[in-house]
Amino acid sequence: METQLDPMKDDLPLMANTSYMLVKHYVLDLDVDFKGKVIEGSIVLFFETGSQYRKTSSAGKECCQSQFDETCEMRVSEPCHIPMINVSTCSSKTEYNDFAVSGKEEEATSDENSNHSNNEQASGISSSKDHCDIENHGNKDFLLVLDCCDLSVLKVEEVDVAAVSGTEKFTGSAKLTGVSQELENLRNQIVHELVTLPVDRWKEQLYYFAHCSQAPGCGELLFSIGTWSLEIRKSGIQTPADFPHAIRIWYKTKPEGRSVTWTTDQSGRPCVYTMGSPINNRALFPCQEPPIALSTWQASVRTAAGFVVLMSGENSAEPVQLQEGIFSWYYYVSMPMPASTFTIAVGCWQEVKQQSFKQTAAIETNTEFSLPSSQTDFRWHEEVCDHVEYPCRFQNPDARLQAVIPYRVFAPWCLMESCEEYLLRLIPQCLSAAYATLGTHPFSRLDVLIVPSNFSSLGMASPHIIFLSQSVLPGGSHLCGTRLCHEIAHAWFGLAIGARDWTEEWISEGFATFLEDIFWARAQQQLSHDEIKGQQELKALLRWRRLRDEVQNSEEELQVLRPKKESTGELSESGASVVKYGLKAEKIFMQVHYLKGYFLLRSLARTLGEVSYLASLRKFVLRFHGQLVLSQDFLNMLLEDIPKQKESGLTVESIFQNWLDTSGIPKPLLEEGETWKECQLVEQVSAEVTKWTQTNQRIRKSSKKKMKQDEVVFQQLLPDQLVLLLESLLEEKTLCPRILQCLERTYQLREQDAEVSH
Repeated sequence: METQLDPMKDDLPLMANTSYMLVKHYVLDLDVDFKGKVIEGSIVLFFETGSQYRKTSSAGKECCQSQFDETCEMRVSEPCHIPMINVSTCSSKTEYNDFAVSGKEEEATSDENSNHSNNEQASGISSSKDHCDIENHGNKDFLLVLDCCDLSVLKVEEVDVAAVSGTEKFTGSAKLTGVSQELENLRNQIVHELVTLPVDRWKEQLYYFAHCSQAPGCGELLFSIGTWSLEIRKSGIQTPADFPHAIRIWYKTKPEGRSVTWTTDQSGRPCVYTMGSPINNRALFPCQEPPIALSTWQASVRTAAGFVVLMSGENSAEPVQLQEGIFSWYYYVSMPMPASTFTIAVGCWQEVKQQSFKQTAAIETNTEFSLPSSQTDFRWHEEVCDHVEYPCRFQNPDARLQAVIPYRVFAPWCLMESCEEYLLRLIPQCLSAAYATLGTHPFSRLDVLIVPSNFSSLGMASPHIIFLSQSVLPGGSHLCGTRLCHEIAHAWFGLAIGARDWTEEWISEGFATFLEDIFWARAQQQLSHDEIKGQQELKALLRWRRLRDEVQNSEEELQVLRPKKESTGELSESGASVVKYGLKAEKIFMQVHYLKGYFLLRSLARTLGEVSYLASLRKFVLRFHGQLVLSQDFLNMLLEDIPKQKESGLTVESIFQNWLDTSGIPKPLLEEGETWKECQLVEQVSAEVTKWTQTNQRIRKSSKKKMKQDEVVFQQLLPDQLVLLLESLLEEKTLCPRILQCLERTYQLREQDAEVSH
């Protein structure tokens, strides 16, 4: 395992052995310390025995055990590290928000590679000589492997869920007898019953998850930390079924951890947020990173007064004062999603409100939806959803009528006025356009946050929250609106429907780029069909030029949308895998998966007809929301759904060959390239380019003569036309300074949006 993975290489390892144990729910209880730039506290993980172990017979158990043996023989990491710490265990309390760590954790001060042992009577753990003798004993014990990086793990313990009042109803006829093995089985039975409660009891489930997370510890567990993983075992436990199914991990983040960034906002106030790191959230909390580990979570986050905690939870949290100067914020989700979608932003954000601003959607509501009370409420949807059970909005008649979900906007104080100017007005228009295109919004609410200036992208979408760069605010509504549409599209493609293999980024970014144009066309008022078509053709040409330049200036291996080809989606026996090129530095700045994905979807729409194509997209959303997919899931459904594809000769294999499995510009796209020049908006730009180049030549030939202001009349251009104009002029060998000054005056370039400025 870990010895085969070089952190300096290009691939991102997903270490968690999800085939043996699968996390179903996280409970985080954290303090945000801006002075020390750390987030510290505990996380409780609730597990189910994994599919690999459940499906095997007694012969299969031997197979699984051989994998455990291989793991222990191959890994080279620190000796089992049980630091000497003083963490008081928390007893079960009636109110979740009252939970607080009553002791202060201390990291062990001795060398990381030295061995530690705790008092046997206190922890029930054998001495270091016994528990660190991997050679003789390690291969007998099951190892739970979690994804972890840049974290200080202080303590790992089993949680005594049987001590929580009310959990006895989950144990059936079983009774406590005091025998250790029976107690262990009882605890695991309680967790199993809890994680498998029916969907109409989700609120009760959250209640018991919260209370079980506060239960006392009942024995420390052995652990070791590697470069990319946290490995946990319990002495004498050899199978996943017998391993504790509820564990608590006490830990701290590190200031240099790569999952969050500590910075100041545009008003100079401190803040911290998840910025979309290539390593995802493993430096924020120990977790199972593979997409297959779909889980729910709840989190209580404490911070000083004056700070606002925003998270990807489905509730709009209100702060609760715990003591003078300390407030707690509580969020939860009931829809299982990968741990990578967890998002947090803590800062002195201000909510942007406009008293005179009226939302135009007649059917918007700010009420929370209750679950359907009877089977008849499912009449809105012919088919039962195919995903694991959760309170699904696609089965909720009220949610299905909600064109605009409740939304809020947050920003640093100095940017509030800029947000009022365009952003507040655009959100309901873009949400309504998305609903008109794809139907039911997968998530019940939306926060939009203008993040600090060190944010390296224009936007990032997570469940219930979108981060936007300050760069989208100036220069009119165009860039702000298109980027907002792109991030809103991720609610369906990237979040509600996720890629089963992270190397297939195009499933998220290609769809969002394609739908960005569809949404924005509908969000703009009073545009004719020809105007919409013209804008989209112009955008296609700009993207074509960007793709052409990227293909010419990047490594071929990074241009392939399905780099693992036939192996896409495959996992090792334990569930571990790698994200190919996931750590390659230049890949972060590439847009090939956006652009080639967009052109593939655009080509399909042109071949099959946009009306039929969009109807198929809606059908795909209804069928696959709440699930993970591969490219062929979409392509098979699309081509089976539209008989016209038989005439066009389209097959999944030909699409793989032409679009997904090869580098460079796809052949079908090469044949289409010249057609965009016939677009009227493009022809206008071409005419303006000719004027500017001729003027440039005249000035260079007669530099002593002044150019009269009325010699040439230049046309006003749309933002995307300006981008094309400037790109075209940059291809000229020389532009004299007077032309640059004239360009600035003619188009007021300093007042244009970020893409024009760039």
